Amino acid sequence: MELRQLQYVLQIAAEKNFSRAADKLHIAQPSLSQQLSKLEKELGVMLFQRNTSSVELTYAGSKFVEQAQIIIDAVELLRQEMSDISELRTGRVVVGSMPITGAHLLPHVLPVFKQNYPEVEITLLEDSSMNLEKLTASGQTDLSLLSLPLEIPALAYEELGEERIDLAVPPEHPLAKRILDGTRTSLEELKDEPFIVLKEGQGFRKMTVELCRKAGFEPRIVFESNNMETVQSLVATGMGVTLVPRFIARAPRSEFVPVYLPLADPVPSRTLVVAYRRGRYLSKAAKAFVETFKSTVSELTEE
Repeated sequence: MELRQLQYVLQIAAEKNFSRAADKLHIAQPSLSQQLSKLEKELGVMLFQRNTSSVELTYAGSKFVEQAQIIIDAVELLRQEMSDISELRTGRVVVGSMPITGAHLLPHVLPVFKQNYPEVEITLLEDSSMNLEKLTASGQTDLSLLSLPLEIPALAYEELGEERIDLAVPPEHPLAKRILDGTRTSLEELKDEPFIVLKEGQGFRKMTVELCRKAGFEPRIVFESNNMETVQSLVATGMGVTLVPRFIARAPRSEFVPVYLPLADPVPSRTLVVAYRRGRYLSKAAKAFVETFKSTVSELTEE
């Protein structure tokens, strides 16, 4: 049994498809199938049930994957520890990020990190919060920028800070006048408003819906988008209202700018975290990135 065969099995299990697994592993599909058959023959069990539409783990396969992941993690732990002991300044950190939040936070974090650790390579992987949790739990990212609550118990995290949630309304909306006198708006006042929100699978959409439900109403969703910039532009043109994380609300925008209003107490907020697989060894480079992220977010929240 070879280490690469363990990696092959884990990739097939993750993709549930030989072609996609072979592409991710950068090998030919026939070679992947041959290596799997060789391993199954050695073990005397079938690891996957193949059919025309999908590839599913057998009972033996699921047990194999559990142990193979432990072995791969142990090998990675050994490599990372040896790298740290050697005091190399080089390294690589794969960082997962929610596109919307990352677009407004990473430009503050990455320049500081690259200045302090110029030889460390940062690879960014952008995806929805739901997919990022899965990628982080499977070890495909070292760290991921997410917000609580996390759905997958296999993830550990460090808190970066609290981010308040603001209300965005069209400039002509009656509530927009409150920007002048500082009157705060309660969520209950929005029960009859049309809402523009992010699409399913994005964490902030779920938070928006849950906050409305806690306020006693189901939001009347009239438009959905994958992009928070689009959501804000539609609000600015009078199509509805939305909730916006404060880091995003205060980012400079050239046109179609809604009016941002503070919400009444208790002011809703979300907890930003940097998450990683529980028990995973974090290299010095990864730990340095976490510390840079924490200090940068702390400075931004104090502004």
